[in-house]
Amino acid sequence: MSLYLRLAWRNVWRHRRRTVIVVLAIGMTVAMMMWYDGLMAGFEQGIYANAIKVLGGNIQIHAAGYQAKADQTPLLPLPDGQAVVKAALAQPQVEAASLRINTGGLAINHKGAFPVSIVGIEPEKELPVNLNAQNVAAGRFLETGDQDLIYIGKGLADEMNVTVEDRITLVGRGAHQQMRSRTMTVAGVFDIGMSDIEKRTVYITLAEAQDLYNLPGQSTEVAVSLKNLGEEPAVINALSPGLSGYEIASWQTNFPELQSAINTKGGVMNVFSVIILGIVGIGILNLLLMAVYERTREIGLLGAIGLRPGQISILFLLEGAMMGLVGVVFGVALGLCINILFRRVGLDFSAYSSITEYMALVSGKIYPTLGLEKLALRTFFVLVISLLAAWYPAYEASQKDPAEALHYV
Repeated sequence: MSLYLRLAWRNVWRHRRRTVIVVLAIGMTVAMMMWYDGLMAGFEQGIYANAIKVLGGNIQIHAAGYQAKADQTPLLPLPDGQAVVKAALAQPQVEAASLRINTGGLAINHKGAFPVSIVGIEPEKELPVNLNAQNVAAGRFLETGDQDLIYIGKGLADEMNVTVEDRITLVGRGAHQQMRSRTMTVAGVFDIGMSDIEKRTVYITLAEAQDLYNLPGQSTEVAVSLKNLGEEPAVINALSPGLSGYEIASWQTNFPELQSAINTKGGVMNVFSVIILGIVGIGILNLLLMAVYERTREIGLLGAIGLRPGQISILFLLEGAMMGLVGVVFGVALGLCINILFRRVGLDFSAYSSITEYMALVSGKIYPTLGLEKLALRTFFVLVISLLAAWYPAYEASQKDPAEALHYV
């Protein structure tokens, strides 16, 4: 085999210019895919991570039986919410954990009744990790001691035609299914550029929710925010043994539409990358076919000295694989250089925040990762396509009769 490898390596560089062109094509393709993978991972952290901050954290912990009734947002008190918070904060990946009371209800005034999610929160703990809390458009965010105050989104404020200091009535179902209502003053209005979320989410303090829904000293949810997107499985696995009487779910379960958007984006890129690699494969096919015709006498000589057709095929397949491998090495080096550069300076997409609703979640610059997330898959595809492109030339070479090939002019 070492002889085949030496011969293949020599033959790869005999036509240096064409080999360099193919290697550059493969390398540029791999580098661009790494850059795209790094950029999309940066987008996931910049957009999807922010979406999770809007929707309620990376992980939510509820009492047993919650998921079966999740569509009704039931008020099932946690047996020991503080112990759950303490267990979550003990994990190094966790940035924050806070108690919540989360239920559905109506916001009512002279403009009508509007369905909303009513979230009772610990304001000081929520502020660092809640994007709604950080984007105050008018008034102020809630404080722990607030009573009869509500924090609403701009979309709901526009629908109800209210502003700071106006009064609205909040109606919800209590712990024992009785309807409870309270007229509250708008303390502040948040604006994140996503009217659907702004219309359906309102915040009150945890103490206010405990009083309104007759849950003294209790909570129905622990919202856990992580430092990085993608660490949810590790944290859930670490928490599960100690929280066996609770239901622990990640945002993938609670917000499947967001996971679907990420999967769709990844699927589109996978199709695109296969098309690009197919184009590169045509270049390898052309190079090796030309090599077969230009080296007809050499192929005949190899057959005359005893190489069997299968051995000649292996030689050409090795040439294709070597070009693919050299291209991958060059592409990985180039891709790392590009991503390291952009990791330092970032890419400012804030000017495009109004193009689509989800782009409103871009809070500033996007910082790509190194793009290594799918490198093994990309490398595999490059090598497979290189081998497939080399197969036909290898077959052609193996079928040449040595006597005829030696007399080829």
